[in-house]
Amino acid sequence: MPYLSRIRINPLRARSRELLGSPRAMHAAVQNGLPSTPEQERTLWRLDSDNPHRPHLLVLTTSRPDWNHLREDAGWPDADGEHYIVRDYTPLLEQLALGREFAFRLTASPVQNTKRPQKPTANQELKLKEGTERSFRIGHRTPAAQLNWFLTRTTRWGFDIPPAPHLEDTLDDAGEQPRDVRLTSSARLSFDKRDGKHRHQVVTRTATFEGRLRITDPAVFRDRLLNGIGPSKAYGCGLLTLAPLRQRS
Repeated sequence: MPYLSRIRINPLRARSRELLGSPRAMHAAVQNGLPSTPEQERTLWRLDSDNPHRPHLLVLTTSRPDWNHLREDAGWPDADGEHYIVRDYTPLLEQLALGREFAFRLTASPVQNTKRPQKPTANQELKLKEGTERSFRIGHRTPAAQLNWFLTRTTRWGFDIPPAPHLEDTLDDAGEQPRDVRLTSSARLSFDKRDGKHRHQVVTRTATFEGRLRITDPAVFRDRLLNGIGPSKAYGCGLLTLAPLRQRS
């Protein structure tokens, strides 16, 4: 049974700053809340920092988690109110149907594969000299490329993005009505990772998309909700969340 959790993070605490500054550290903290070993289940997580003074961590798990360690180390252990919320995800999954529309949010890592990076990292330069890699996964850098990456892949994820009703009198460069999606933020994440005796730098580019989607294949869409979208899932990417649509005035 899947569960979706929402955890309050106190950005003023030392442990919180460590977690907020390192996707690798946050991933480890998420795994520590699971009753099973990391090999037994995949988790998806996302950090929402709409209010930088009160960021929230969202986590999707297949077993019921315990977030008391995050409440004690990175939350407000002495404050009133709910420190974290854990909800059964099944009722939402049962609402999925062909043609149904939802508001959504997704933080993903838009990438492309290339044989020769324009600005290779030190690790990529080493692999180029060794000839050990056939191609490299490179993050899209511009908002236009990131948005194009998203819009050209939604069909394979079981949904599409309808035209934006508030832009019905506007046409894009292709002569079509713009889609009901916006890129709300993008970031470049860089941190060290150790593989055995070797340490190398990991660079991930992320983009957060928000808007309205329409389900075109409920089975495929359900699979993407549970298993995530795109690469870098261990580092806070891939979790697609839904909400009821608000009526526009």
